Amino acid sequence: MEWIQLYNGVKIPVLGFGVWQCGDATKDTVVSALHMGYRMIDTSAQYGNESAVMEGIKESGISRDDVFITTKLWNDDIRKRRTKQAFMESLRRLKTDYIDMYLIEWPIEGFIRAWQDMADLYHEGWVRAIGVSNFKIHHGKELSEVSDVMPVINQIESHPYFNNSELIDYCRLNRIAVTAYSPLGGGVNNLLQDPMLKSIGEKYGKTPAQIILRWNIDRDVISIPKSVHASRLKENWNIFDFKLSNSDIVAINKLNKNERVGSDPDKITF
Repeated sequence: MEWIQLYNGVKIPVLGFGVWQCGDATKDTVVSALHMGYRMIDTSAQYGNESAVMEGIKESGISRDDVFITTKLWNDDIRKRRTKQAFMESLRRLKTDYIDMYLIEWPIEGFIRAWQDMADLYHEGWVRAIGVSNFKIHHGKELSEVSDVMPVINQIESHPYFNNSELIDYCRLNRIAVTAYSPLGGGVNNLLQDPMLKSIGEKYGKTPAQIILRWNIDRDVISIPKSVHASRLKENWNIFDFKLSNSDIVAINKLNKNERVGSDPDKITF
């Protein structure tokens, strides 16, 4: 496993396991992922599986302190100004006395107040690091105008058909690490069938999915692919024995179509 050090000194794995829509398979899949070597689990209060995540960690036999847990503040709790209460509820469901990373899931109205409450939780020692998700550049600038605590991470949609490079460059300039969700295209845009990715994969003896995940690592972007299938978990894990050439990274960058598979953070209706 390779790690990235956040600006506050906390280290986070470059590859994690996302449990969105894992449903009843969450616990068993977490066990499988941890046994393969994954050490970061990404969940959310809105996913409804925080308890199952901790059940999986306990069943795996891996120490809680060796697993990096990320969870998130949902929109309804931001609207109701109950950030601290929501955090404590997540803490109870996860049956732990601290959370490694807490994120604002979407930049809806009220996120400034929510961020200030999260900063309190951070200073009080309840959470090791705080960040945001789906924040565009203008959202980040809004935060910087009202708080001296900046996010250590921004979790955003990023994949070869929507590389989001301008936002990633902004984050880098401001010492904000980036996590890519839907790094494999979310299963809706045929990204894994792209001829260029297949061709690059043949050169390294890797699948298109492995090429994409390595592309993220080689540009210092964390990935949290999701799968409930052990074979896919293993495939996603086997990316630490090679690196892409600069020319291959450039070629993948050029696949960008500026096409999202998820929601536009400026057009949220939920």
